[in-house]
Amino acid sequence: MAPVPCLATPTFTHLDDVQELRKAQPTMVPDRYVRDMGERPTLATGPTSMQIPVIDMWKLAHGTQEQSQREISKLAAACEEWGFFQVVNHGIETQMLESIEKVAMEFFMLPLEEKDKYPMAPGTIQGYGHAFIFSEDQKLDWCNMLALGVEPPFIRNPKLWPTKPAKFSETLERYSMKIRNLCQELLRYIAKSLGLKQGTFNKMFGAAVQAARMNYYPPCSRPDLVLGLSPHSDGSALTVLQQDNGSVGLQILKDGTWVPVHPIPNALVVNIGDTIEVLTNGKYQSVEHRAVTNKDKSRLSVVTFYAPSYEIELGPLPEFIDENRPCMYGRYNHGEYSQHYTTNKLQGKKSLDFAKIPTKVSS
Repeated sequence: MAPVPCLATPTFTHLDDVQELRKAQPTMVPDRYVRDMGERPTLATGPTSMQIPVIDMWKLAHGTQEQSQREISKLAAACEEWGFFQVVNHGIETQMLESIEKVAMEFFMLPLEEKDKYPMAPGTIQGYGHAFIFSEDQKLDWCNMLALGVEPPFIRNPKLWPTKPAKFSETLERYSMKIRNLCQELLRYIAKSLGLKQGTFNKMFGAAVQAARMNYYPPCSRPDLVLGLSPHSDGSALTVLQQDNGSVGLQILKDGTWVPVHPIPNALVVNIGDTIEVLTNGKYQSVEHRAVTNKDKSRLSVVTFYAPSYEIELGPLPEFIDENRPCMYGRYNHGEYSQHYTTNKLQGKKSLDFAKIPTKVSS
């Protein structure tokens, strides 16, 4: 969530808030939300045999040498073949997971007048509202979101941190610290899975940037016409998602097929972001994902984005460049990349073009 300039962003009426729209016209889907034919989701659940890997954090950290090595191998395969995995036994108490869901849901259930006290300003991605919208003809996602910068302190906008519910800020602070520790631990094992020193990424990232986003997807009368969140990869190093168990909404693009990610109670979903793809020169790749909606059920998710300091210069590590894998990305400042990411609409992996070295076309 780098600081970004104010852009000429469209203004929206209260009926662009999907919760209010759902209340006022429960069976109507305005044209602004209806996707073109090629973008509409297929609501089939996909092949049940395709399930993202599950990584046991306890075995990584405390298991026997054989258990730990087996889990490292699973982690390497998950990062290389999927870009997504779920973590269990991650050490974050169930009560903490329930608490963050509770305050998030309480916020979204507040009257619109209260939520509107924390507006997402044009050209930014902090506050309550629609993000990544830059034109009047751009389709809207069937989602309300609250996005907040968490660490380091200078990225925070205290005016956008809700005072209701009463324990919102306290709960998010405690939750974010737990997730930060988990990200640092995961980065150590991801480095190990790549044959690097375990502290490589954490040392490189400096005062890492952390942001949180809470997404609320109301039911939609025509889930076959809309998307809860447009297809995209994340600009982070790691993204940690807590999804409720009520319905399946997250889908990832695997071998040309949108595969649903079925929630596991108390597990967290982790995905590789663009930053790790660049650092590993494409060995571990970020993956397109999206959210779909449900006709009868609402859905809540809490997302944490963990990325290097804005001051850090990044590029492929030499360990991942050779004659079989030539350098695919140039060096760049992460703050500049973050600004590029947040000032463009979500469009698959297009944001990574910022860092790619153009391939030479032979004559």
